[in-house]
Amino acid sequence: MKVRIKQGDQVRVITGDHKGSEGKVLKVLRDANKAIVEGVNTVSKHEKPSARNPQGGIVEKEAPINLSNLSLIDPKSGEATRVGYEIRDGKKVRVAKKSNEVI
Repeated sequence: MKVRIKQGDQVRVITGDHKGSEGKVLKVLRDANKAIVEGVNTVSKHEKPSARNPQGGIVEKEAPINLSNLSLIDPKSGEATRVGYEIRDGKKVRVAKKSNEVI
């Protein structure tokens, strides 16, 4: 499956428990077809004390969410949109389907 969402994109969750939530994509996990979105799908994880975290304890962290549950936000209107590709000035660019704006 082609991944149309990239790291740094602003996305909205369109279905599931976190429907309507928005955030920035921190990482795309292509093999698992998932993405980690800032502030969305947070889970409590118990961590053992380590050199990096000497205290240990319970840490809030974002869990991956399936790409099919995410939609890119149109930079012009701020609504969820699909992604298309066009050749502009000899370069292949991603385009928002609603506003025809380059992403």
